[in-house]
Amino acid sequence: MADSPHQQHVPYSAERHDALKRKIRITLWILLALAIVLAIWGIASRLIGRSELRKRTVQDARLAVVTAKPQLSGAGDELVLPGVVQAYIEAAIYARTSGYLKNWYTDIGARVKKGQLLADIETPEVDRELEQARADLNTALANLQLSRTTNERWKVLLTTHSVSQQDADEKAGDTAAKDAMAKAAEQNVARLEDLESFKRVLAPFDGVVTARNTDIGALINAGEATGTQLFRVADTERLRIYAQVPEAYAASTTTGLHAELHFAEHPGKNYEAEAVRTSNALDPSARTLQVELQLDNHQGEVLPGAYAEVHFKLPSSAQTLRLPANTIVFRAAGMQVATVDNSGKIKLKNILQGRDFGKTIEVLNGVDQNDVVVVNPPDSITDGLPVRIAPTPPAPAGSTQNGNGGQGGGQQGSQNQGGGGQ
Repeated sequence: MADSPHQQHVPYSAERHDALKRKIRITLWILLALAIVLAIWGIASRLIGRSELRKRTVQDARLAVVTAKPQLSGAGDELVLPGVVQAYIEAAIYARTSGYLKNWYTDIGARVKKGQLLADIETPEVDRELEQARADLNTALANLQLSRTTNERWKVLLTTHSVSQQDADEKAGDTAAKDAMAKAAEQNVARLEDLESFKRVLAPFDGVVTARNTDIGALINAGEATGTQLFRVADTERLRIYAQVPEAYAASTTTGLHAELHFAEHPGKNYEAEAVRTSNALDPSARTLQVELQLDNHQGEVLPGAYAEVHFKLPSSAQTLRLPANTIVFRAAGMQVATVDNSGKIKLKNILQGRDFGKTIEVLNGVDQNDVVVVNPPDSITDGLPVRIAPTPPAPAGSTQNGNGGQGGGQQGSQNQGGGGQ
């Protein structure tokens, strides 16, 4: 019986069997490769993650610091310094002769003119000495006149050979000696007349009497060393204001530099002044330059001895570095700041401080504009300490930041916070 077509078997060829085995082998290799790749990726990811974790752990272990960068003061900075106000001319009046005060005619606050009588001194001893000196002068003049007459007679006698040459020379010498004695007596009288004139104490210049330290009947001793100051007179029509300019600004402070003067007793009012001279030399102890300004005070609004704030408007070339005041470290080595170098380690630097603006200070040397300075450094901070720079805290809302030199310069530190971390 013949088989039906559906019951016939297709012969299984060796070629098909080999092809199937190849596919299975390739699939297994692919699966193995994928498994190896997945294993390698997993191991690598774990190693990378572990390394990152280690780095983060090390980084987190470092001291976190907030930084700032030194900032240049603004162009045309305003330099504010204390000033001492003095009268244009001021003199203490002492007695030039001894005695007792007879009368005084001017008291404190009185305006006087040059040569005006301030007081009279009673000097009985000088009066008697002057009378004696005048009598001695008269005696010397009488002796001189007699000696001259005698000398003339002996000259005539010498021509007739009635006297010797020696006797005539003696008479001539006596006349010369008597002439010298008369001149000495004249000078003594002149000296005592000068002392007599000093009984009248006169004002040396136009001004105001600012002190009276004597009274009627007081014992007066001549001279400054042993005597007491009688009066003090000051010319207040013009005033001198002295300020000490730091060394960093000395080169920019020249004659003709304008300034504004502020006085506590005149709030809201500014007085224009001008630098008329400088000492042209720095004080070796304070490293400052003395500057004199002059102020027209014909209205008498400003009093000598007052405290003044001198506001100099410096040229734009005078720029200095400033740092927040809370970056300073005080150590035995002096004033220092902690900076962060490129490797993230601390480097302590000595600085020289200039002006103190409260929130900021002026740094004259020790740092440059590219340094990254630590704010609020801990006392334990040392050279070589690894640190990490923390993000800059946000500025408080509504805070004003003013970079103006002298008065607003203290606000620059708020602008500089975190400058090194950017």
